[in-house]
Amino acid sequence: MRRVRESLLAAVQGLVVSIGTLAVSITLFVLAVVSISFILLGVGVFTTPPALAAVRLWADQRRVTAHRWAGIRIPSAYRPLPPEVRGGVVGQVERCIHLLKDPATWRDLQWLLVDMTAGFVTALLPAALLSYGVLGFVVVAGLWRVWSDWGGNWFGFVHVTDQASAAGAAALGAALIALSLVVNPALLRAHFRMCAALLSPTKASLAQRVEHLTATRHDAVDSSAAELRRIERDLHDGAQARLVAMGMSLGTIEALLEKDPAQAKALLATARESSAEALTELRDLVRGIHPPVLAERGLGDAVRALALRMPVAVEVSVELTGRAEAPLESAAYFAVSEVLTNAAKYAEAERVWIDIHHDAPSGMLRMAVTDNGRGGASLSPDGGLAGVERRLGTFDGILAVSSPPGGPTMVTMEIPCRLN
Repeated sequence: MRRVRESLLAAVQGLVVSIGTLAVSITLFVLAVVSISFILLGVGVFTTPPALAAVRLWADQRRVTAHRWAGIRIPSAYRPLPPEVRGGVVGQVERCIHLLKDPATWRDLQWLLVDMTAGFVTALLPAALLSYGVLGFVVVAGLWRVWSDWGGNWFGFVHVTDQASAAGAAALGAALIALSLVVNPALLRAHFRMCAALLSPTKASLAQRVEHLTATRHDAVDSSAAELRRIERDLHDGAQARLVAMGMSLGTIEALLEKDPAQAKALLATARESSAEALTELRDLVRGIHPPVLAERGLGDAVRALALRMPVAVEVSVELTGRAEAPLESAAYFAVSEVLTNAAKYAEAERVWIDIHHDAPSGMLRMAVTDNGRGGASLSPDGGLAGVERRLGTFDGILAVSSPPGGPTMVTMEIPCRLN
């Protein structure tokens, strides 16, 4: 019974895939090719990005289907959008060029071409085998009489003209049904393996991916070392110095307690102030490592609390349906914090807008920090924004800056993630 159930399921799933192949793959292939051809006329620059986005969405859907129905994982091979891609007409041209330079784009088009030919056949075969086998029993049940009135008909290699030949058609149908019980799941898996061969990353892209991960790992190690040095410096120059001074004051108080109680009382008040200041510095240091509100309330409330401490007016808009993993939340928080600090410190901004939301279809956490300052911000190699970009790169995140002279400045950050 299990084999029968698997065969029937493979036939139904293959039929669904084959219908989608005819309805969607052919349409998207034609639209993409026509749109790319129209680039020379100028129109294709604006139509190609959405057309290729639809192709990628369809390819991603096939990846999901392959994993759910056949247990075959097909990794995504698309290059992330570079930070220099801006909005407007110029950004549309850059986006189009980026998509056409991505080898995965052309592999997607090859996949569409194969999917609507060989892919259609391999997806339809399980349903065709099973339905044609059932037809053999329909023939022996009485359809042969209609065929005999027409002078007979062929069922496979059996020429059906009477009841005896119809019995032969039924035997062939039974053999086809038995064959479908064995090969239907394998045929469906063969279809998805063919998709994996075309949609999976190539060796060159995997090597590039390894190189990127190696670079981001080095950046993460350097950032961690720099952060550790900062914490040590803050402890040594701040709280530690105050605690040492407070210890010396307590020793002096102990010596003066009987000789000069008034002086001892004054020094005790000073020691109390030093302890309060040391406690404040320790709290600020802890907040700089991992704010308690971030751990307790999540990214949205942590950014709102950060905005309340800024010297400029900050408007925060957050749309999150859950929480990301703690390391990613921390990286996102400190990225927003540094961009916000730059806006208040260097941009001479009077107002800042922060927008944070999660796009479920693309699985992207998007954060935008906009200010009405003087503009002119850039991703210089030694600048603060370059450090933010390296920090986000550890999580495959990207950062883009739009800051014309005179403002406004808009810093957009994207990190792929899933919310719990």
